[in-house]
Amino acid sequence: MRKAAVFALALIGVLLLGATVMFYSKYRQSEENYARMTAEEEKSRTRYGEAINEIMTIQDSLNAIVLGEDAAHLIPPGNQPEGQISPTLRDQVLTRISTLRAGLERTKERIQQLDASLKRSGVKIAGLEKMVAGLRRTVSEKETQIAQLDTQVDSLQTTVQGLTVEVADTKTELADRQRELATVYYTMGTKKDLIRSGVVVAKGGVLGFGKTLKPSGQYNESGFNQLDTALETVIRIPAEKAQVLSPQPVTSYVLTPAGENMVELRIVNPEEFRKIRHLVILMS
Repeated sequence: MRKAAVFALALIGVLLLGATVMFYSKYRQSEENYARMTAEEEKSRTRYGEAINEIMTIQDSLNAIVLGEDAAHLIPPGNQPEGQISPTLRDQVLTRISTLRAGLERTKERIQQLDASLKRSGVKIAGLEKMVAGLRRTVSEKETQIAQLDTQVDSLQTTVQGLTVEVADTKTELADRQRELATVYYTMGTKKDLIRSGVVVAKGGVLGFGKTLKPSGQYNESGFNQLDTALETVIRIPAEKAQVLSPQPVTSYVLTPAGENMVELRIVNPEEFRKIRHLVILMS
């Protein structure tokens, strides 16, 4: 009886020892699992923080890519020549666009690296995924805007080239108009020559005597000489004497001897003188 009791107690002791060892082993396993989970949680927090920082950096890079409403905002004010965009300035604008595009490509690479890093680390957080998706949308919008800038610069250049041609044509037209306004047509000759050509007519007098020569007003400009009074103000007349028959204001010119059988007509007030477009000079 006593032996049976001793055996039962020994058996109970062995069972208790075994249970203690088992519970201790489970406790150690639990501690290890807890430590591992804590470490993994810390790593996840670290990776999450790094991902957030990277997202903020990428967003800052995207925000730095500031695009105006159109290509004109890329042109430095006050630097463009009147009526045109110089090749140098156009190159500056295109270089600026190229720099924006290069910055955008670097940002896309960083987003791809971030996405790959999150997938490798196994971090799956809806908030992060939405942020990355938002970055991709922003990049797409910036790419569209840069493409529009390219188109706008080309369009602006074409428009400016057209305006440059138009301005040049206008300047030519104005120069022609100014030359036309400054040009007078003149002819000179003896009384007989002028009457025969129909430039002057003899009027008045009595019985054919005392007639006065008057411009007829019927002029064939192909038989006249041209004088641009903006450039020339002297007409040399090969005669001993000369008289202006046309009604130019007498204060707008002077007739002076210029040597043997030579007279000079000097225009002293071109604006007044050219109000009468046709000049008729009688030589004698």
